[in-house]
Amino acid sequence: MVPVETIRLGHGDSDAWLAPARGGMVTRFSVAGEDVLYLDEATLADPSKNVRGGIPILFPIAGKLAPDTLPGATAPLPQHGFARNRPWHVVAEEPDRAVLALEADAATRAAYPHDFALRFTYTLGDATLAIEQCFENRGTTPMPIQWGIHPYFAVPDKAVARVATDATTAWNNVAGAREAFSGVDFGSGEVDLHLLDHRPAGTRLSRPGARDVVLDWSADHRVLVVWTLPGRPFICVEPWSAPANALQTGGGIAVPAGQMHVSRVVISSAGFGTSRRSDEA
Repeated sequence: MVPVETIRLGHGDSDAWLAPARGGMVTRFSVAGEDVLYLDEATLADPSKNVRGGIPILFPIAGKLAPDTLPGATAPLPQHGFARNRPWHVVAEEPDRAVLALEADAATRAAYPHDFALRFTYTLGDATLAIEQCFENRGTTPMPIQWGIHPYFAVPDKAVARVATDATTAWNNVAGAREAFSGVDFGSGEVDLHLLDHRPAGTRLSRPGARDVVLDWSADHRVLVVWTLPGRPFICVEPWSAPANALQTGGGIAVPAGQMHVSRVVISSAGFGTSRRSDEA
């Protein structure tokens, strides 16, 4: 383990580690000794780098903002926001459950002029990791959010891996173009596709040679992003709440003043066998 991994969760054959100081993220999740998540430990240990691996939290935006400064802000928002690079504090810790929190301060208000409070609850079950995401608006005006999570899944053979989807339209972030979508070869090089019309509230990542991974999410997730790099044994399968740049185009979700929005994602390690859907990318 890396020293910043300070919380261990266990439940039966399931095991997970969290790093509150590194963006409140899950760093590892394994079932029966098999890694579900990929982790580059060197990036986790180096605070000057974004962590490549685990499940980074994307808030208040997922993707890039253009222009990169919000109305009323005095500083730009970096790609994927700032939550993944801020230290979170531990609210509660139990053998199979932990609650982490992040609150607005002067630095976050400069780039995102809203008084927010985040609370993420991680619960480990039988071959499952549930993530409840609570976004509270403590301010006096509506708070727009366009969040996501960025799970890195360990994939031993990307060339034969598949992600179940019914999407027909994608934003190709490598080519910088919107295009028809009919499937993807994860072994062909860098893949960065934003599936704009993926309709099911979940998907399945088929990993020949390892157990499949099933994701289920609440209906407020409206975009599915898949990303990988050549020569790296991971595929990111990312549920986002809205397309990139939504906070500059009027999209996302506006949390009313004094209220909160709660979202959920559940990641499960499935057995070898048939996929959840037949329409796999």
